[in-house]
Amino acid sequence: MGILCYDKSRIAKNARIIRESEVKIKRRPPKKFKRDLRYAYRINHEIQAQQVRLIGPNREHIGIVSLQEALAQAQRANLDLVEISPNADPPVVRIVDYGKFIYEQAKKEREARRSQKLVEVKEIRLRPKTDDHDRAIKVRDARRWLEEGMKVKVRVRFRGREITYPELAIEQLQEVAKDLADVAVVEQAPNLEGQTMLMILAPKPKK
Repeated sequence: MGILCYDKSRIAKNARIIRESEVKIKRRPPKKFKRDLRYAYRINHEIQAQQVRLIGPNREHIGIVSLQEALAQAQRANLDLVEISPNADPPVVRIVDYGKFIYEQAKKEREARRSQKLVEVKEIRLRPKTDDHDRAIKVRDARRWLEEGMKVKVRVRFRGREITYPELAIEQLQEVAKDLADVAVVEQAPNLEGQTMLMILAPKPKK
């Protein structure tokens, strides 16, 4: 019977290579897929409806025509026929330069994303027996955040048997809401969540 011989240094080297490759695979960032507007619309002979509602190159409403007539008008104008509302009855198509149309749509999407303002939410934490001084410090922070347009969660945490006295937490939250009434509105009334009671304040709408 033969004796198997193992090259320990070689095995260790291979194991290290495998571990390093696994780490590289795990750390590889996921691909981000971006919607390609070039393929988001049917154009010209890709359009399947037999009748369409036609919009002219100057955005004028031409009316309901056959697909062949719409294609012919687009060809005479040396432009493309683009299906802009496929779910309408009949679908709405427009005579337009497709490249320019896609550029304008991409520009609108970028502007829409920039205009979306994400509301940041901050949080202050109290206890059922937080004294007036400590509460005033936290209210001061909440006021600054609200004036900057952020929402504020006000959370009262219970310990042990404190949860049997929810009226103390409600009193704390009411005092906070009262102190901030000039800059905030109560978006979510005090609500018991597990071992805490939560209230959410939102910036007061400007007149």
